[in-house]
Amino acid sequence: PFAPKLARRFGLANVLLVAMVMLAMGILIRSGSGAGLLFTGTAILGLSIAVCNVLLPGLIKGKFPHKIGLMTGIYTVSMNLCAAIASGISVPLATNAGFGWRGTLAIWFMIAALATVFWIPQMRKLNQGTGSKSAASSKNMWRSSLAWKVTIFMGLQSLLYYVFIAWFSVLLGERGMSSSNAGWFLSLMQLAQLPFTFFVPLWAGRMKNQRILVIITAVLYFIALGGIWQGSGALMAVWAVCFGIAGGFAFGLAMMFFSLRTRSTQEAAELSGMAQSVGYVLAAMGPALFGWLHDVTNSWTVPLILLLGASVLLMVVGLGAGSDRYVGDRK
Repeated sequence: PFAPKLARRFGLANVLLVAMVMLAMGILIRSGSGAGLLFTGTAILGLSIAVCNVLLPGLIKGKFPHKIGLMTGIYTVSMNLCAAIASGISVPLATNAGFGWRGTLAIWFMIAALATVFWIPQMRKLNQGTGSKSAASSKNMWRSSLAWKVTIFMGLQSLLYYVFIAWFSVLLGERGMSSSNAGWFLSLMQLAQLPFTFFVPLWAGRMKNQRILVIITAVLYFIALGGIWQGSGALMAVWAVCFGIAGGFAFGLAMMFFSLRTRSTQEAAELSGMAQSVGYVLAAMGPALFGWLHDVTNSWTVPLILLLGASVLLMVVGLGAGSDRYVGDRK
């Protein structure tokens, strides 16, 4: 929630530059010996990523006002694709390729440093495009019902995703599936999600409102979760694909709402800050609550019913978030 205030005071592009420098430094620090450096570097990484995540939607709105859907699609698919690649190859690089974990971290440090170098020549253009210091917003996001709908939508889609990532393989394992097959289904879900994180922002940007996309998202979640709960295990690939497509729809919409429901770069950054800070707190509670309910009931039924309920709530708040209006409108 503090990132938009920093952007307003020091300039959005300037704050992003500092965040990228700190990102690279966090990787370097955590590669040192001892738990202290590990936790310090990780904390710096987390802070840097949070600042970038919050401010980039505002940057897109300010720099590409007529291409918000396209640029948001490129941004979201790049973020998800690079995260998936990094997660997949880090361990093989450290073990099979012989780099070791410090060598692998050094690779990511060099990539972060290179990205920072490429960022520097863009500073003048970016500051011209978004204003060296973003204008102060006259809207109080925390008092806006629309902002809260966007925030809850963001949190629920994150909650559903993180619960699935944390527990899907465990659920399949308890039903007798091998760990390798369970992992394959998890990968299938993520692959199914990827193209829709690109296309959904494109579609959303061309629509007067996004309610039909919200309905499609909720229906796909309901089909996937209902299938996992009561459906045939032989169709598990179908349920995984449905969940992945729903996740692509939900994430793409969440990122677009920051721009579509605001009028300025600063408002987009503030809405992004509110939605991501509160939303990820809500999402962080999901895997622990899901696991606790499973332990208490000794069944997957109640936790899955909870996720079905979250899908219904996501549709309800999504219909409000997808309406054709802006934060601060009186209607």
